Amino acid sequence: MRFIRGIAAGIAFGIAAGAAPAGATDVKFSLDWAFQGPQAPFIFALERGFFRDQGLNVTMDRGFGSGDVPVKVAAGAYDVGIADLNPTIRLRLENADSPLFTPFIIYDATALAVMTLRRQNIASPRDLVGKTIAAPETDAGRQLFPAFARSVGIDPASVRWQTVSPQLRETMLVQGQANAITGFITSGILSLRAAGVPAADIVTWKYGDHGVDLYSTSLIVTRRWAEANPRAVTGLITAIVRGQNEARRDPAAAIAALKRRDPLINEAVERERMELGFRELTFTPHVLANGFGKVDTARLQKSIDIAREAFNIARPLAASDIYDPKFLPEAAALRVPQ
Repeated sequence: MRFIRGIAAGIAFGIAAGAAPAGATDVKFSLDWAFQGPQAPFIFALERGFFRDQGLNVTMDRGFGSGDVPVKVAAGAYDVGIADLNPTIRLRLENADSPLFTPFIIYDATALAVMTLRRQNIASPRDLVGKTIAAPETDAGRQLFPAFARSVGIDPASVRWQTVSPQLRETMLVQGQANAITGFITSGILSLRAAGVPAADIVTWKYGDHGVDLYSTSLIVTRRWAEANPRAVTGLITAIVRGQNEARRDPAAAIAALKRRDPLINEAVERERMELGFRELTFTPHVLANGFGKVDTARLQKSIDIAREAFNIARPLAASDIYDPKFLPEAAALRVPQ
């Protein structure tokens, strides 16, 4: 696990909802990030009892980045987590003995992007050469930047990285202490907007628009835990899908649930953040037409190979080693209401 120097420090804020039924399976669940709009559907599902309906007693904590989640799940600090899949792919490529895999991919499109401000006069991705990019080490955008860099025709080593805490990333850009940042569009763009930056002043280069077509946020679990708790894994997927669908149907209620967990959020900003994720990442035309769980294994294999090339890793990894659909619920539980 050379790509990460340790488990991120911080205080986890636990969430639990309602009394669990007798015999319920306890599940320690890590979100990928702080309590923001994209995390609202999971909190909503917990608050509404969707996990409890599946016989699960879920305790849910905030996360500290998609590079941090798989490390904690592999170490047993959490049973499951949600995170961008690509740092887990990198971990598996670098560590053949890693037990991590995903039974369910939530985001059909990648959220990763490089973001800058017009005043930085960076007209194209090629102009990032020699510039300073701020991001946490656990940020998936930073870890997958070599793939983006090679796709746009620059040396990944031609930029300087400034390691910052998640809370300071956008601040560093706004204050001019960094030239650009990497991260999810749902985090970076809306956090810059919340900091007072006009939308017209934000320049965004999405990885998916520049040849880095990746799947993104997924349920991360160890093979050992999944095989020992197959019904729990299927129940988790069922509750997650229900939470996504219900939050899309009633976004105000989902954001109200988020507000109850973090009273300091800006409800309008977080709703916009959540709905941006729905439009561009979760409810893509493919998912709307086919439902959740219809993963194109050829596309997944191509994304694995993008990571292998980006990180100069010779060892192959089959899509079937990182994704296993056998835990999916029946098709009816994966449908998207029209």
